[in-house]
Amino acid sequence: MNRRKFIIKSTQAGVALSLGATLLACVEKTKTSMTEKQQPIAICTWAFANANNVAGKALDEGMNSLDAAIKGVAVEEENLKNTTVGKGGAPDREGNVTLDACVMDSNGDCGAVVCVENITNVAALAKVVMEETPHVMLAADGAEELAYKHGFKKENLLTESSEKAYREWLKDSEYKPIINIENHDTIGMLCMDQNGDIAGACTTSGLSYKMKGRVGDSPIIGAGLFIDNEIGGAAATGMGEEIMKNVGSFLIVELMRQGKSPQEACEEALHRITSKNKNIENFQVAYIAINKAGETGSYCIHPGFARMEYKNSINSRIESAAHLKV
Repeated sequence: MNRRKFIIKSTQAGVALSLGATLLACVEKTKTSMTEKQQPIAICTWAFANANNVAGKALDEGMNSLDAAIKGVAVEEENLKNTTVGKGGAPDREGNVTLDACVMDSNGDCGAVVCVENITNVAALAKVVMEETPHVMLAADGAEELAYKHGFKKENLLTESSEKAYREWLKDSEYKPIINIENHDTIGMLCMDQNGDIAGACTTSGLSYKMKGRVGDSPIIGAGLFIDNEIGGAAATGMGEEIMKNVGSFLIVELMRQGKSPQEACEEALHRITSKNKNIENFQVAYIAINKAGETGSYCIHPGFARMEYKNSINSRIESAAHLKV
């Protein structure tokens, strides 16, 4: 009888130890998994180090992904030396600076503004469209009026240096879209916050000396920016007309849904452009992407494009692989 009790107690103890070890392993695995999912990450197009660093630090401090992205891109919207984003951006053919932007959050909600004059922080304005109106996109005077109702300041976006360059361009007035191959252009930013939620923002002044009313890919959901919080997000920069034809950012997210890595998805999306266009030497297109696991990628047509990546509180410049070789 004692022997039987001993065997039963020994068996129970063994089961308890085994169960305890299993539960401990599950807890540790869960903790590790949660830590990985909650690692804040910010990536952006081009080498906008300050903008990406601001977004990354905001994420570290607990800011949500959308507000961090808007805060990050605002750095370039307010950078007077950046002639392709925000205040100081190059004007259209009539000498007017018009801005475009869009945002998309982790719930799939989005907002956009196009052809906006006199307002610097148009990414923040796009968020107002998303949250305070029944619409997704507002244009020109309508968007500007909304901005004033919500406390945005009216500013002259044409700086002295931009006006001087415009006057020089007027001497020939050759309408040839100018796209930077190695220098900064549109800023698209993707952020993952401490909850593992992904959101993004994209903002630009568009092509230098564009036709009045021209709108590129940047404010177009699915072209310049797309987020699916179950999968990941993507953003584009470069020749907007080519990006829009392939709905590039949406395509990248769908390719990631099919199992491709962010890098593979960026490469495939770019291939859709290069395989159909015989004049790729004349323009640049570049993509960045992030998936739910925190993996990132980028790809471009011409060498010279780089993305910034903030991870583990370190902000790094990462040169992108290119379709064309030097």
